[in-house]
Amino acid sequence: MKHGKTSYKQKLAFALSAALCSQYAAAQVSNGDFENWQQNQPTGWTTIDSGIAISATSNVVKTGQTAAQVTVTTGTQSSTDLQQLVAVQAGQTYTFSTWVYHTEGGVKARLVVDGYHGYSDPFTLNQWQQISHSYTASTDTSISVGLRFYDGTGFDGNEVVYIDDFQPTTTTTPPPTGCQNTELNLSLTTDHYGSETSWTLTNSSNTQVASGNGYASNTTYNESLCVVDDSYTFTMLDSYGDGMCCSYGNGSYSLTGPTGTLASGSSFTTQQQHTFTIGSDNGGGTPTDPSQYYASAAGLTGFALKSELHSIISNHQSQGYSAIWQFIDQSERDIYFENDNSVLDRYSERPNGSDAITYVAVTNQCGTYSVEGDCYNREHSFPKSWFGGKIEPMNSDIHHIFATDGYVNAKRSNYPFGEVASATYTSSNGSRLGSAASSLNYSGTVFEPIDQFKGDFARAYFYMATRYEDVISTWQNNTEYSNAVLDGSASQVFEPWVIAMLKRWHEADPVDAIEQARNQAAYEFQGNRNPFVDHPEFVQQIW
Repeated sequence: MKHGKTSYKQKLAFALSAALCSQYAAAQVSNGDFENWQQNQPTGWTTIDSGIAISATSNVVKTGQTAAQVTVTTGTQSSTDLQQLVAVQAGQTYTFSTWVYHTEGGVKARLVVDGYHGYSDPFTLNQWQQISHSYTASTDTSISVGLRFYDGTGFDGNEVVYIDDFQPTTTTTPPPTGCQNTELNLSLTTDHYGSETSWTLTNSSNTQVASGNGYASNTTYNESLCVVDDSYTFTMLDSYGDGMCCSYGNGSYSLTGPTGTLASGSSFTTQQQHTFTIGSDNGGGTPTDPSQYYASAAGLTGFALKSELHSIISNHQSQGYSAIWQFIDQSERDIYFENDNSVLDRYSERPNGSDAITYVAVTNQCGTYSVEGDCYNREHSFPKSWFGGKIEPMNSDIHHIFATDGYVNAKRSNYPFGEVASATYTSSNGSRLGSAASSLNYSGTVFEPIDQFKGDFARAYFYMATRYEDVISTWQNNTEYSNAVLDGSASQVFEPWVIAMLKRWHEADPVDAIEQARNQAAYEFQGNRNPFVDHPEFVQQIW
């Protein structure tokens, strides 16, 4: 079911009508706060399918004393409903919403309001997220309201999801009266499925100050937002998880302020975030100021500095591994060397000459490969086997994942980075695999990227040591090579030979425009920064 966008006058009329007839018109979700239970079943919920097990919990709660713990035990979606009947009145508009808390990412919840509507984001883990739908009743009737759970990639047959605070709310938007602060303008063009598109704007306190949903398909909207000075996060969402372009139409969005574009995009999966600051000191809107981002770390050195940086960057929002393709498409392009907009592949790129291999974004994704040049893929510069495999958020953390040639990536395997004495394989740009140089104080096979990108990889490793300070000490014995690189501590993290080499690479290949642009793009993509790109001096201050 598709709904056109409700006008200010319509919303106001609905609100006035609801106020006059509230006793009759207000839909009630029975026991939507999950505070009442009988024989460990939530009262008021009449449909609880066999593919889910539901119980009360006080451990993960959004509001009140208890929430519902839902354990999904089947991939048969028609057996995973949690619903009840709710009475509605003809001509009345209701906003049904609930809060969902995912723990693994293999299951997503879909809102049921007289039909199936928006999905939750399964990759937003260990935090509450809200899904909602605005519904206008055509007749006096009772409708099904609730949730259905769907298995996704990674579902292992048993996964826990928490839900709480399921209720109708009345959404009213006052007519515009003129902006006395800073005016932002949102231009939004929907694709063939406009009802899947929504957006939110939250301030530095994580309070939602504006939002939009209920859009018609293949339609352009222009909206004005009035905001006070503050830091903001603008999030564009697609409930189905396929963005706004380009498989089903050519949707896009652009948010502008007094200084220009603050957020824009079209190709993403479930969501895309942009962070910016509005304030009189910066002329009305700039990307986040790194000096303020690290303010709490001022004056610290050594591992105390590292631990504070961990606190600053550790709450990033994982976008999922499939979203890495979108990041590569938008932010891993060669606009620095040949400037041909090809994929910037650090294992094949020749900074000082013509590339033997070039890749067209999206078109040349892996795929299968048998030689260098067949396709590009997503290289975990910090091998995923070292942290235990496809485990989030490490598996999709863009700060250590780079576009690289698939064949060369396979050659690199999960060997440590190092300096090669005798090469057994050399890529088209001079990246080498072979025995370690004696000066490393390590004997074994290593992979050596070219000098142009050594600093990039070193700073990615310093990032991993900091972002995952709380768990990285447990990774040492996962593989032979993680044992060679990691020392089993949360503070120093790396073996002495690794620290010495990474510091050499960091100093010899300093931060450049490529890394600075990528760091900002990563921040907009997943919500955290690499401190060692913004402040290269932190490396020496810590190690």
